[in-house]
Amino acid sequence: MKQMTFEAILPELKAGKRGVRTGWEGTELFVVLVKDQKHEGEIVNPYFLIKTEDEAYSLWSPTDCDILADDWQVVA
Repeated sequence: MKQMTFEAILPELKAGKRGVRTGWEGTELFVVLVKDQKHEGEIVNPYFLIKTEDEAYSLWSPTDCDILADDWQVVA
């Protein structure tokens, strides 16, 4: 699979695809962007979730290392 920078994978995440860093050596399965959500009739700002093997989805914010990394891949 092609490895990418965060800048390159961001449009893929915005298009609804899932991404992961090959440098992650834990239980991380993928990151997904959630958008177009409403709560009590109000628009919710887009946000990232991360899915791991042993947990439910959790809120995720990229670290400096994630943003500067070039080992991102799109996953199914």
